[in-house]
Amino acid sequence: MTDDHPPAGPPVTIGLENCLRSPPKILSEARFGLLANQASVDRRFRYSHDLLSEAFPGRLRALFSPQHGFCGEDQDNMIETPHGFHRRLGIPIYSLYAESRKPAAESLDGLDCLVVDLQDVGTRVYTFVWTLSYCLEACAEQAVPVVVLDRPNPLGGHRAEGPRLQPPYASFIGRAPVPMAHALTLGEMARYLNGSMGIGATVEVVPMTGWRREMTWRDTGRRWIPPSPNLPRLEGVGLYPGMVLVEGTNLSEGRGTTTPFEIVGAPFIDPDALADALGQWDLPGIAYRPLAFKPTFQKWQGRASGGVFLHVVDDRAFRPYRSAVVLLACIRQLCPEAFAWLSPPYEYETEKMPIDVLSGGRDLREGMDGGLTPTVLEELTALDEDGWWSEVEPHLLYR
Repeated sequence: MTDDHPPAGPPVTIGLENCLRSPPKILSEARFGLLANQASVDRRFRYSHDLLSEAFPGRLRALFSPQHGFCGEDQDNMIETPHGFHRRLGIPIYSLYAESRKPAAESLDGLDCLVVDLQDVGTRVYTFVWTLSYCLEACAEQAVPVVVLDRPNPLGGHRAEGPRLQPPYASFIGRAPVPMAHALTLGEMARYLNGSMGIGATVEVVPMTGWRREMTWRDTGRRWIPPSPNLPRLEGVGLYPGMVLVEGTNLSEGRGTTTPFEIVGAPFIDPDALADALGQWDLPGIAYRPLAFKPTFQKWQGRASGGVFLHVVDDRAFRPYRSAVVLLACIRQLCPEAFAWLSPPYEYETEKMPIDVLSGGRDLREGMDGGLTPTVLEELTALDEDGWWSEVEPHLLYR
């Protein structure tokens, strides 16, 4: 695809594109670093590091990468990426998923600001938000301003779901009391975390134009570029705020298949029995298809497994967290001797149970241990949405 034949103009213009059209004053003559990865592209699929290097010759001095690496090639959960060097640009690449998740002071030396251009997926446990939080802290300590080039929340910006993180269960997949699906853009999250965590960094967001809170990714007119290896499809992104809980169990969440987070299962599951059990619950917006699969890596590698394929049939009605809780409960009831919660370590947490840091507390695990009823389901998935929106309202960029 060439510049002579660009894709049809999308209704949404992202922060990167707006920054290139009208650079903020903070970038005037600034030497800057860039936190980005392979999903940091414009509408013509050109990388932000190339575009910013061309727009500001000689001033892009360092690259920073989140979990999975600058090229998104590394797998999940404590599979670290070494530091590197971008040969064409002639600048270092500092991994923020290595010996530390926080930028070292020396990596910020000589920088006048740090630019952040990452595609988030709107889910608390996705680590890009918390990499951003560590960048805010490091930049506050070194008096380096942060510029966030905003991008859409692919889940939309009007619906939060799942209980908020309880502070004793803070970890690298949650450092603040955020719901599982938070409904903020990365720029809004930067403003919220900077204030609520008392970080005190200088933060400027280059906002999008044309984005409205009710928009999901399909409404933006843009193609989906996987920000990490196991979210290759937009369908998986929509399921992720719930099905990520499966990571805290001995069930496969579909890693090692071509459709991670759209498949859940294990060798001990009868697919038809599971689909029948799920059919007894009122779960709008989703259909379950019995299937067999064989993961090529990670849990149950090479083992024939039974389970269900998850089909979201109504984005507006579907509630991923609620649906995932029911799914886990049904499997526990059908396979009480085989189902298990995984033990630590998980994402650098070595003491607390993975399901607890994923769900944000002990309530889910302990509540399900006693058996799931409709009343218990409501208790385990409840969120004070009015309270959340009231708290984040001062930091919203899009009304």
